[in-house]
Amino acid sequence: MHPFEPLIYLDNNATTAVDPAVVEEMLPFLTEHYGNPSSPYRMGKHVAKALETARCRVAQLIQSEPEEVIFTSCGTEATNAAIYSALAADPDKQHIVTTRVEHSATLKTCELLAKRGVEITWIGVDGKGQIDPEEVEKAVRSDTALLTVMWANNETGTLFPVQTLAGIAKKKGVYFHTDAVQAAGKIPLSSKDIGVQFMSLSGHKLHCPKGVGALYVNKKTRFTPFLTGGSQEGGKRGGTQNVASIVAFGKACELAANEIETKETTLRVLRDGFEEQLFQKIVNVQINGDKSSRLPNTSNLAFENTDAEALLMLLDEKNIACSAGSACTSGSVNPSHVLKAMGCSDTRARASLRFSFSLYNTLTEVDKAVDIIVKSVAKIRSL
Repeated sequence: MHPFEPLIYLDNNATTAVDPAVVEEMLPFLTEHYGNPSSPYRMGKHVAKALETARCRVAQLIQSEPEEVIFTSCGTEATNAAIYSALAADPDKQHIVTTRVEHSATLKTCELLAKRGVEITWIGVDGKGQIDPEEVEKAVRSDTALLTVMWANNETGTLFPVQTLAGIAKKKGVYFHTDAVQAAGKIPLSSKDIGVQFMSLSGHKLHCPKGVGALYVNKKTRFTPFLTGGSQEGGKRGGTQNVASIVAFGKACELAANEIETKETTLRVLRDGFEEQLFQKIVNVQINGDKSSRLPNTSNLAFENTDAEALLMLLDEKNIACSAGSACTSGSVNPSHVLKAMGCSDTRARASLRFSFSLYNTLTEVDKAVDIIVKSVAKIRSL
């Protein structure tokens, strides 16, 4: 990267810049407020109070009760905790229904459980990356422990009908978990309205430092701890809490809750303007995903007759950061499992890039990025 050229960061589904207000909120808990929140004296009680403030802020974002929020190290831990807890609830129910386009936190966990004897039913998707609720309902059985479907796909931004799915799970008497890591802070979420038992969140997707997440557990749901040890988190997650990051997470959720409506509109304007310009200036560009039902910040595009890895390197040289898929699967020699599940050919999957925006992006950046992408695609196609 050229040292004098500012980076145009368009990979906000991988991670986000930390908000300065979030840094300011957490810094005292890295310096003078270093007490253990489980300690009985004043310093410990002050830190414990800060944890509960953060818990209330997370609960506000997802419209839950504070006691239903368990802090974790990341979204992956939250998802694992939900899956293993659902299986522990009833030893006679050892069947999970999920989709073929889940994040690796769900996908790899279910693959591992399958090797241990748990039966997994994998629901496919159509060309837009959408699932058929009727197929899901048919797949849920009397011995199903859990239905787990992400709220929004991390690669395409496709939004799934979680409210309908939660209704199916309730009718069948099955726990429902949704990975809301990508949705949180970008669209309104309501654990109460949806009726989920478990919901995974991650701080670094909404302008908070990495290394902190949360699991929503409905207060009426039987829960078995994933990490056992001390009595932290109401006995639901052992281990001394990562106080500074939790405080930061709480602040990030408060900011997200306050700006959710304007943020959704602003992100959509940036994303749509970006796509419209590219469609006008480059031939044979297509959207991967459900154009009418996706996150407002996500654009997954297939550039025909273009190699995505080569394009990614060219854009990196020009100080544009984007991705060829999930950051958690980067380095894989295989094409995106999400795009393959949608029926994309290997050629199309390997010609696709994901661009994801945040409020830190500007229209000026979008215009500049478009100009560089147009020239870079033309250069690769000429070869």
